[in-house]
Amino acid sequence: MAPPTAAPEPNTVPETSPTGHPMFSRIRLATPTDVPFIHKLIHQMAVFERLTHLFVATESGLASTLFNSRPFQAVTVFLLEISPSPFSTNDVSSPEFTPFLETHKVDLPIEDPDKDKFLPDKLNDVVVAGFVLFFPNCWNCILD
Repeated sequence: MAPPTAAPEPNTVPETSPTGHPMFSRIRLATPTDVPFIHKLIHQMAVFERLTHLFVATESGLASTLFNSRPFQAVTVFLLEISPSPFSTNDVSSPEFTPFLETHKVDLPIEDPDKDKFLPDKLNDVVVAGFVLFFPNCWNCILD
């Protein structure tokens, strides 16, 4: 009979690691200039779910579908952005929605190998980290 295998070491943060790194987040309405990021995020989801063979979305198709009416009248897209620097409180990109701003403390700095694909402004350190689609009149389609 083989001896039992040892339990794996717990995954912990080394004691010498810095703590308390600030991370700033903002949730805002997406704009047509965000379509490349939305497209990449949807594609990443298809890769994760192993459904790339079904992925047919195009940037032009998303742009014409997502931004053909005012926010909250049809499909509305929100973006999550993160940054190691605070966001300006004066930056109101839409009169229909005031962005949510939050500050988070993380134990270690966040390093994302795909970060360069999601930089809306190469001179800024803001990264598009996620999105959500909001369908204001879709309760019937969910319940049917």
